[in-house]
Amino acid sequence: MAVATQSLEELCINSIRFLAIDAVEKAKSGHPGLPMGAAPMAFVLWDRFMRFNPKNPKWFNRDRFVLSAGHGCMLQYALLYLTGYDSVTLDDIKQFRQWGSVTPGHPENFETAGVEVTTGPLGQGIANGVGLAIAEAHLAAKFNKPDCQLVDHYTYVILGDGCNMEGVSSEACSLAGHLGLGKLIALYDDNHISIDGSTDVAFTEDVGKRFEAYGWHVLHVKDGNTDLDSIEKAIAAAKAVTDKPTLIKVTTTIGYGSPNKSNTADVHGAALGGDEVAATRKNLGWEYEPFVVPEDALAHFRKAVERGADAESQWKQTLADYKAKYPAEAAEFERMTSGKLPDGWADVLPTYTPEDKALATRKHSEICLNALAGVLPELIGGSADLTHSNYTLLKGYGDFQKGQYQNRNLRFGVREHGMGAICNGIALHGSGLIPYGATFLIFTDYMRAAIRLSALSQAGSIWVMTHDSIALGEDGPTHQPVETIPSLRAIPNLLVIRPADGNETSGAYKVAIENRTRPTLLALSRQNLTNLAGTTIDNVAKGGYILSDSDGTPDIILIGTGSELELCAKAAETLRGEGTKVRVVSLPCWELFDEQDEAYRESVLPKAVTKRLAVEAGSSFGWCHYLGNEGESISIDRFGVSAPGGVAMAKFGYTVENVVARAKAILG
Repeated sequence: MAVATQSLEELCINSIRFLAIDAVEKAKSGHPGLPMGAAPMAFVLWDRFMRFNPKNPKWFNRDRFVLSAGHGCMLQYALLYLTGYDSVTLDDIKQFRQWGSVTPGHPENFETAGVEVTTGPLGQGIANGVGLAIAEAHLAAKFNKPDCQLVDHYTYVILGDGCNMEGVSSEACSLAGHLGLGKLIALYDDNHISIDGSTDVAFTEDVGKRFEAYGWHVLHVKDGNTDLDSIEKAIAAAKAVTDKPTLIKVTTTIGYGSPNKSNTADVHGAALGGDEVAATRKNLGWEYEPFVVPEDALAHFRKAVERGADAESQWKQTLADYKAKYPAEAAEFERMTSGKLPDGWADVLPTYTPEDKALATRKHSEICLNALAGVLPELIGGSADLTHSNYTLLKGYGDFQKGQYQNRNLRFGVREHGMGAICNGIALHGSGLIPYGATFLIFTDYMRAAIRLSALSQAGSIWVMTHDSIALGEDGPTHQPVETIPSLRAIPNLLVIRPADGNETSGAYKVAIENRTRPTLLALSRQNLTNLAGTTIDNVAKGGYILSDSDGTPDIILIGTGSELELCAKAAETLRGEGTKVRVVSLPCWELFDEQDEAYRESVLPKAVTKRLAVEAGSSFGWCHYLGNEGESISIDRFGVSAPGGVAMAKFGYTVENVVARAKAILG
């Protein structure tokens, strides 16, 4: 094929392909096959359907695009460059996968403007897309008026075979079908190749029928390599169906155009190699040097800049009309989407004295959530089928269901992993929504990838985790999280807070709401806990603080978290009665404490006081950071046991008497 005979559309599609080929070849690393095969569907989508403004990637009413098959990220980087985003230049394309580049090996929203969510672990992106679509549906139901459609955009996802194999996509897509999210459109790159070769070795189900069973509208484009009209008609048909999400199966050839490697695993995850690049150029009639884009193709792609500016301008006029007609709603919309919290919002958080009734911190959490719901309309969330154990229902705010998208209680069903990824999508929508997801603490193991990605992608999701220790009792070791909290503390940028009573629970929520680019995980008790003297809301933000003290330099420091802080407080009273100088330190959040300046940390845990005892109903892992060579911990370095919670705690040494005895042993 000679260059002169290529249509403008072919030039544009091949521009995407060869930017991907050349970038991967230069890096000697990457996944060229997907961009080569998916370029036609991506071109049609971005050129004929998607509304976005390359010069304002954060324009609120833009369509959201998610590349769930994130290994094919050069597809997205090529599109960002070609359509005129300032965030990705040709030099950035040339620096694909290099240190400090904005074109990393998988799309990262915090690195590259125009990337909505961080994808890579397969299935996360489509699940994030469900969250994005939920956010759009909720805001549209909340703000739109019959004469003014302020919120009106689509979520488009390109996913692959691997995404459809991962269970998280099944969880999220099942819920999306139930909810009837009509503005979610997923294009399935059906190329039948994964790393191990043909998907026939492990994946032979009828994906379309599966999605039909979920309640999706399903279409099939049999020739995704060249039949642009059918791709266009399918997307148009998808948009016409407003009461169901749509899956468009687009059958493609991975590595399309490569004479020797297309339709094989060889083109999935490795550079083509110099000889095959040359052969592909010849096969597709591409007579341009590496990284050169034909002027006609670039000019056509760059029309997106003018289209985007016009689309945003029209929407701004809609916003102006809305403000004139509905000033109160407009003010709330602008506050929410700006990310600004209402003045005085934290004043609703309750405070407690030791005379107040003992409650489980999961119950204190319920009180906080419902107090906050009244002043934070952006708060939305729910539980993975444990609403009445997690105490996460927002009372009076209804269930978010098909046709009732204005409501704020999300019913995730028994889908922890899907819940996590959906919450991340809501958090990253750019609307100011604050999502929370809840389950038992032990079941964070089911959603760890989503929790990790919330931390990585700077999504301010709130994870409400209850039944935080062996004190949950009779359900036994399968449900008792002994190693869970230390493992979560190991995740960078995740705030893990284990509050000891009502004040600390309120403080944990204050921290969580204020941290919009950092997720917070609350580890909450099943059993009732006494409200302690000395706890405060504000001290939680410091991560650790002195709960009570003796005059002068302490002989020993007792450090507690959660339900065990009360044991430390009572043990200190006994020890002080015998003449021992004791300091009690509450350490609800290690991450926040470690971020305080050295002077503050020294004031709480002075290096000169080497005799220390930590009390936490979980693994000892990590406590050496605060205990030094002479400190010890009362910990659980084995699995739990099925027994009443109080019995289990006592048998494992979580009694005042044992804390006193261990402290005396340390003192010698």
